[in-house]
Amino acid sequence: MRNARQRRVRQKNQRKRQQRQHQRKQPEQSQAGAQRQEDARVQPQPRPEAGTEPPAQPPTPSRQTRPPHPPTGTSTGPGPGTPTGTARGHFPSRPAARLAGLSDRAGHLAARLTPRASAERVLDLTLGTALLIAAAPAITLGALALALRRGPGNVWERSPRTGLGGQVFTLRTLRTRRLRLDLLSRLPQVVRGELSLVGPAPLAPGDPRAAWPGARQWRQELRPGLTGLAQVRARSGMPWNDPALLDQHYAEHHGVVLDLAILAEAVRNPLRAAFGKARPTKAHLSDTDHRPPGYSRVD
Repeated sequence: MRNARQRRVRQKNQRKRQQRQHQRKQPEQSQAGAQRQEDARVQPQPRPEAGTEPPAQPPTPSRQTRPPHPPTGTSTGPGPGTPTGTARGHFPSRPAARLAGLSDRAGHLAARLTPRASAERVLDLTLGTALLIAAAPAITLGALALALRRGPGNVWERSPRTGLGGQVFTLRTLRTRRLRLDLLSRLPQVVRGELSLVGPAPLAPGDPRAAWPGARQWRQELRPGLTGLAQVRARSGMPWNDPALLDQHYAEHHGVVLDLAILAEAVRNPLRAAFGKARPTKAHLSDTDHRPPGYSRVD
């Protein structure tokens, strides 16, 4: 019994000593941790080298910047600038301006893919290539003559023009009107697709004639032409001979048949002038669907 009681006393004293040692170690550990935190805070950060920048941290999303949810019972249909199919009117998938630009491009692309536009493009490629091959020697000789007479810098005239879809291109013209070389020198641009054999007159960017009501729409749907209804019918003595109205009339009724008629008239006019014959004043194919001045189907 005595040995058992002594053993219990020794165990009790041993536990007390262990508790006192543990209590003494806790303040030392807390002081060492605080010292390490203070050293890490005071330690200077390494400076970035010259010419280098620290990597940018991605911005953290904030709940305060998000728009509130619509209250229960309100309509969440698409707004005026939201495309159809979005879940909420507050979150359009694309900006309205970008959608408007895409719709304009889609409209111009649809205008290019119509059967009538495709037939006119085939006519431009076939007849334009044949005319370019036939006129290439005359264009080359004319350019050489101008280079010898005026210098290499005064052979071609370059001017910006607005073409199909509102695209701006450079119109290159030979600086001579003899033998219609100024028009024939534009045939390479017909083959490339910047011009057409028949079409409205090519206008410079910012031309006031393109700002007429409805004029911008139909001018962007057609390629400018080497010749056109305005060129063959202007100053003809007919009651309807305004160039802008004639271009608009062509835009509303253009087609392969009318293009061939205008090309035939463009060939006959120089021949009549060369042989001194008076121009007839009878009605032309373009006057069969005559409208009063100021008529517009586009307005």
